[in-house]
Amino acid sequence: MPPGDSRRLDPALLFTLVLLAAVMFQDPVRGALASPAAQSWMTVFVAVVVQALPFLVLGVLLSAAIAVFVPPSFFVRALPRRPALAVPVAGAAGAVLPGCECASVPVAGALVRRGVAPAAALAFLLSAPAVNPVVLTATSVAFPDRPGMVLARFVASLLTACAMGWLWQCLGRADRLRPPSRPSYGARGGGAAFWGSVRHDVTHAGGFLVVGATAAATLKALVPARWLSAAADHPVLSVLVLAALAVVLSICSEADAFVAASLTQFSPTARLAFLVVGPMVDLKLFALQAGTFGRAFALRFAPATLALAVLFSALTGAVLL
Repeated sequence: MPPGDSRRLDPALLFTLVLLAAVMFQDPVRGALASPAAQSWMTVFVAVVVQALPFLVLGVLLSAAIAVFVPPSFFVRALPRRPALAVPVAGAAGAVLPGCECASVPVAGALVRRGVAPAAALAFLLSAPAVNPVVLTATSVAFPDRPGMVLARFVASLLTACAMGWLWQCLGRADRLRPPSRPSYGARGGGAAFWGSVRHDVTHAGGFLVVGATAAATLKALVPARWLSAAADHPVLSVLVLAALAVVLSICSEADAFVAASLTQFSPTARLAFLVVGPMVDLKLFALQAGTFGRAFALRFAPATLALAVLFSALTGAVLL
C-alpha cells in the first residue's frame, strides 16, 4: 500500500465509528434532542429541505438538459449585435435556464467563448439564477401570502443584471476578463454529458441547500430574538444584514426563498434583498467566477454587483412591497 493511502480514512470505518459513538452517548444525545431549542432547530431544518428539494431536483434536471442539448451558438444568433441592446435581451433570456448560479457561470463562459459580447454574457450570468421559472415558482410557494414578492424579485434582479452589463460595457477592460478554456459537458456523449451535469449540480446545489437549511435553523433556534429584532426593526440595517447573510450562506437560488420566508422578523424589503443578492453575490459564486474569468475580474465585479443589488432591492421593495 502506498504511504499516501495509509492516511486516508475508510468511509465505512468512519460510518461505523459514528454509529458506535451514537450508541455510547445515546442518553446525552436523546436529552439534547428533546430540548425545545433542538426541536425548533429540527422543525425549521426539515421544513426548509422538504419544501425546497422538489424545486432543486427540477432545476438541476432542466438545467442539465439545456446545458447539454441547446448549443451555445443559439444564444449568439438570438442576441442583437449591439451590446447595449444585447444586455437587456440576455438578461431576459436568463429565464430559459432553470438552474442555480452554479450552472449559470459555465454557460456564461461558453457564451464568451462563442463570441457573445461580455456585457451580455455577464447580464445573463446574473439574471439566470434569479428570474427563471423554477426559482420564481419556488418563491411563490414560499410566500403564498405575499404574491408581490415574485414580481419584486424579478424586477430587482433583472434591473441589477442589466445595470451590471451596461456598467461593464462602459468601464470593463478586456484584460480583466479571462475567457474560460476548460471543456464543457458537450464534448462528451449526450447521455453521459447530461448525467455528468446532473451529478455536478446535485453535488453542489444539494450540499449548499443542506448548509443553508442548517444555518437558517440555527439562526432561528439559537440566536436570541432580541438580537435579530434589533436589526430587523431598523429599515436600513435590516437590508444590509440580510444582504450580508445571503453572501455568507451561499444558498442555491432554488432553495433560498424558503430560507428567506423563515426570517419572519425581517421586513419584506430586507428579505427581498436576501433573494436578490444571494444568486448574484455569494462566497461560492465568487469562487466560481474567479475560477472561470479570473480573480482580477471577480474582485471588481462582485463588490459592484453587491452594491447595485442592495440598491435596486431597496428601491423595488419601497415601490412594490
